[in-house]
Amino acid sequence: MNIKALKRRIEKLDREHLWHPFTQMKEWAEEPPLIITRGRGVFLKDIYGRWYIDGVSSIWVNVHGHGKKEIDDAIKEQVDKISHSTLLGLAHPLAAELAGMIVKIAPRGLTKVFYSDSGSTAVEVGLKMAFQYWQHKGNKEKTKFISLTNAYHGDTIGAVSVGGIELFHELFSPLLFKSFKAPSPYCYRCELNKKHPSCRLTCLKGMEEVLKKHHKETAGLVIEPLVQGAAGMIVFPDGYLKGVRRLCNKYNVLMIADEVATGIGRTGKMFACEHEGVSPDILCLAKGITGGYLPLAATVTAEKIYRVFLGRYKDLKSFFHGHTYTGNQLACAAAIANISLFKKEGTLRKMRPRIKILERELAKISEHPHVGDVRQKGFMVGIELVRDKKTKEPYPLEDKMGIRVCAEALKNGVIIRPLGNVIVLMPPLTISAHELNSLTRITGEAIGTVTGPACPAYRQAGGRQGRLVIS
Repeated sequence: MNIKALKRRIEKLDREHLWHPFTQMKEWAEEPPLIITRGRGVFLKDIYGRWYIDGVSSIWVNVHGHGKKEIDDAIKEQVDKISHSTLLGLAHPLAAELAGMIVKIAPRGLTKVFYSDSGSTAVEVGLKMAFQYWQHKGNKEKTKFISLTNAYHGDTIGAVSVGGIELFHELFSPLLFKSFKAPSPYCYRCELNKKHPSCRLTCLKGMEEVLKKHHKETAGLVIEPLVQGAAGMIVFPDGYLKGVRRLCNKYNVLMIADEVATGIGRTGKMFACEHEGVSPDILCLAKGITGGYLPLAATVTAEKIYRVFLGRYKDLKSFFHGHTYTGNQLACAAAIANISLFKKEGTLRKMRPRIKILERELAKISEHPHVGDVRQKGFMVGIELVRDKKTKEPYPLEDKMGIRVCAEALKNGVIIRPLGNVIVLMPPLTISAHELNSLTRITGEAIGTVTGPACPAYRQAGGRQGRLVIS
């Protein structure tokens, strides 16, 4: 079967049987799909042999690039031994070894690892642990949770209950349990109508008001440290995260850090909490934990939480939660290889100069008349498009401006995805300086093509539109 015939067959099967996530399928069926067949380094290859920069790490999961030999070999070696056995009533070496590695690199005080299989389930586990912790402690009234407006913590019912993005969550409100919301530290569009830094973190004072009112009934406070990802890459002002930790201590509420997106090096440190020396009571991990190879998640807890669950069988203190593929051997093998590579290759150290390159190139993009705000922490970037830069007027949803910019970038060899009017860049941590320049150049030119002429700084820098070519 030739390539064109194969593509037609796959397109037909896709349209007839596949339901894609976060996708309006009516519109999907009206356009030819991009069919990926191969990956190498930071690049993805389509069915026709064209290569593209994976500008969002295959939705924030790829760490060391596609086809990383050490991770490939670890999985292949494990397949020859065993691919899965349960952790319910059994143990295996890789789950134990990986747990030890996670505890060693995690923020201070976290000692126990509970595995699941996605970011949503990692958060779900954290919520249930926090709830059951207080029940065993005798604080029966502590049954609620606090999160931020604009929050996104996953798509399972508990995770959605602590979410705050109307587009994703409002429809499901009849299914959800009640949670309390604190103001998001979204400095560009402050919901409290303040300006940073003169505001002196008024949003943190808003959080304290919520805690003061509801702390007696609150089991935990759920937060993405430093960056609210799906909310549009909202980067917290300095001191905010440390202030949250202080408030949790003051009001006797467990701090649940959702590092599903921010963890495993994305912000330039292994965990975002490290930037402000914060240790949560519960840490949720997924996405990059296996380097973008296999589904795995971990909920890591402090010893004080674990000990409350200890007792005899008749005491019914066990944590009544589990997944069929909890601690899967292949996923654990990939995660061990992935984490080991950070030390072996000095990944975080090598990121530092490239983070500076990214800052420099984003400064050029920020001058575009339809770029309202550029937010960056490490390799997590949000470029917010606006109709009017002076008034911050957003483009209406029906303009699909973010989608159109990403479609334009695709023509020239870059795969990125929008969050509404926010263009997200989150490349693999091993992207080279040359590849990073290509990613930002093509993104900047796509913004110019779709919204209007490129900014002067970009033209002076010699930006040239054209398809990306790799050997």
